[in-house]
Amino acid sequence: MTRRWPDLGSLELLLLIAEHGSLGKAARLHGITQASASRRLDTLERELGVPLLHRSTTGSRLTPQGEVVAGRARVALEAAGELLAGVDALRRDRDARVRVAASMTVAEYLLPGWLVALRRAAPDVEVGLRVANSEVVCRLAREGDIDVGFIESPYLPEGLTARQIAQDRMVVVVAPRHPWARRRAPLGFAELAATPLVRREPGSGTRHAVDRILAGQDVAAPALELSSNAAVKVAVEAGVGPAVLSVLAVAAELREGRLVEVPVAGFDGRRPLFAVWPGRARLAGAAAELVRLAGSSGHSRHLPGQRRAGEETGRTGGGRGDGRVTGE
Repeated sequence: MTRRWPDLGSLELLLLIAEHGSLGKAARLHGITQASASRRLDTLERELGVPLLHRSTTGSRLTPQGEVVAGRARVALEAAGELLAGVDALRRDRDARVRVAASMTVAEYLLPGWLVALRRAAPDVEVGLRVANSEVVCRLAREGDIDVGFIESPYLPEGLTARQIAQDRMVVVVAPRHPWARRRAPLGFAELAATPLVRREPGSGTRHAVDRILAGQDVAAPALELSSNAAVKVAVEAGVGPAVLSVLAVAAELREGRLVEVPVAGFDGRRPLFAVWPGRARLAGAAAELVRLAGSSGHSRHLPGQRRAGEETGRTGGGRGDGRVTGE
């Protein structure tokens, strides 16, 4: 037989009757009508199977069984109060701390501004940050080691809720003295693929994005492979060769004239940036505020064929066939 737990509000009403000797006064203190209070006590008596009240024109008093129930109810309500207080403490602790992981490009060029905005909005929030590639960020989210992660990926990750919060663009860059810097017409796509490039190491998100862009072409072997955007930029400036990098990573160099962007015919280097978090639950507290600030930072734009910034999706299967998320 399934046990039916008594309603805590009805137990609280019973204690008010015991204290004040009046069903009407107990109802007023409880914020309900006397008729509602009477019905709730009738229901409680039926559920417990014992009489709880003697009602009369002079008031209401507890039966002997009601006295016993009231004594046990007091203990139960005190325990329930402790439970709620503990949950409130957990909620405050959750709202005061947020565990974040971000892929390298996001961590270097976007996340600092988002965290400054979060500090203005919630100055007491403590942020724990891990920087890793997108694949590791997704693993940390699945395992519950972070509250929210930020990745750049051509695929929506499996087992996580993902929200597009920004957009990145890959660009071809060269040193100012490179012949491509003086071109008047856009570079041919086949010529780009056939040129040895300075590239990120295999497994990085930037490398994966370039591989997707050049897929189906006769691609030349890399001129050099390096493990960071900064190293790639130094090599390009030194004249080792062209590179394809995030516009976020080369914005300063383009602005200062240390690198030159080369237009390429048929080249679409756009890629979405996602916030991801465990399961299908909605974010709350500081994590939700951080994602909101990221999505409203001015980097979000709609990508053809992608979800608009702020639209959530829960993934149970892979995108584009395999669901892989490769890290930056």
